[in-house]
Amino acid sequence: MAVQTVASTTDSANSVDLGPAAALSCRECGHRVPLGPVFACEECFGPLEIAYDFSGHDTEELRKRIEAGPANIWRYAPLLPVPADVATKPNLNPGWTKLVQADNLARELGVTGGLYVKDDSGNPTHSFKDRVVAQALEAARAFGFTTLSCSSTGNLAGAVGAAAARAGFRSCVFIPHDLEQGKIVMAAVYGGELVGIEGNYDDVNRFCSELIGDPAGEGWGFVNVNLRPYYAEGSKTLAYEICEQLGWRLPDQLVVPIASGSQLTKIDKGLQELIKLGLVEDKPYKIFGAQAEGCSPVSTAFKAGHDVVRPQKPNTIAKSLAIGNPADGPYVLDIARRTGGAVEDVTDAQVVDAIKLLARTEGIFAETAGGVTVGVTKKLIEDGVLDPSLTTVVLNTGDGLKTLDAVAGTGLTATIRPSLESFREAGLV
Repeated sequence: MAVQTVASTTDSANSVDLGPAAALSCRECGHRVPLGPVFACEECFGPLEIAYDFSGHDTEELRKRIEAGPANIWRYAPLLPVPADVATKPNLNPGWTKLVQADNLARELGVTGGLYVKDDSGNPTHSFKDRVVAQALEAARAFGFTTLSCSSTGNLAGAVGAAAARAGFRSCVFIPHDLEQGKIVMAAVYGGELVGIEGNYDDVNRFCSELIGDPAGEGWGFVNVNLRPYYAEGSKTLAYEICEQLGWRLPDQLVVPIASGSQLTKIDKGLQELIKLGLVEDKPYKIFGAQAEGCSPVSTAFKAGHDVVRPQKPNTIAKSLAIGNPADGPYVLDIARRTGGAVEDVTDAQVVDAIKLLARTEGIFAETAGGVTVGVTKKLIEDGVLDPSLTTVVLNTGDGLKTLDAVAGTGLTATIRPSLESFREAGLV
């Protein structure tokens, strides 16, 4: 993969206004470069991420500023790579979704320490992807891009299309040609260009990486490629919200779905930042990763004790998690082991059962990714890996209306004539 060069408008970190973001730093060798639309280190080809300057902050003033902010992710603008006036710009303003105290599900699973579902299906396009796209959009504005694009397993395509429409950008997104029909419709309805690629997500992602280096891709901001360092920071807001909604305290355990692995790694980064800033008390926490058995490269590596993730060809109903070569896989392994967590997987049948369990107990209709996370939570408890006496937060990252095929067999309890006699005959009383 070619390293993208920084545009002339980003020759110094002072040429763009991205709040406390100070530079891009390599996660492997620590080499720093100015802020710009780059994603790979020029020294070692490692991934770049945002480095911040949080010096001089006052903890209580920062807490008050956050709590007085808008009911969306921009309440955390002082901790994100965005300009100070971000809330005044046309944006979908995602975030501040419900943290549901899931007592009914807790009883079913035998959890006594408190179980919560962070339900991100309440975002504008009904998935957590609105958070990451909102960050990438602000970077695209700063770097002068005119087209917003992505490679996607479905949810991201819709989020990019909607955000671009709201902000007045052109959008052109690329997806595997055989995605769920609901996700195709939701991505296409915003009026941007939607292109199906013959192959799986990894094929789509490789194509997009090639397009960035071609003159045809000039002026394009690929949210999860050349804007990836900024895009990925959106997932930190899940950590911020969870802790604030718990009364500014860390949960003991989190269960997070794994696609590329970026969400899990950035949740950990967000928790670490809150600790360093003094916004939460430092204490141990465990992070568990969740995958579907039909695409479980990180889980497989974790169980084998490996540090390297071997790519797999996806074959699962959980298509939003079907990334066979996850970019952040090795970092997920590091975090799971450092925190004392684990990475586990469940079968497609267990995914469906978990979707129905969450719906039946808490009235939350999760997409297949949420089924994976709840299913893995159940399995971890049954195997004695996850401690049911500790406060646990489970992530639901999308709406079940996007993956109706997974529960297509669910339907009418009975069909009766419009009479009490027929009602009684059906055994419903």
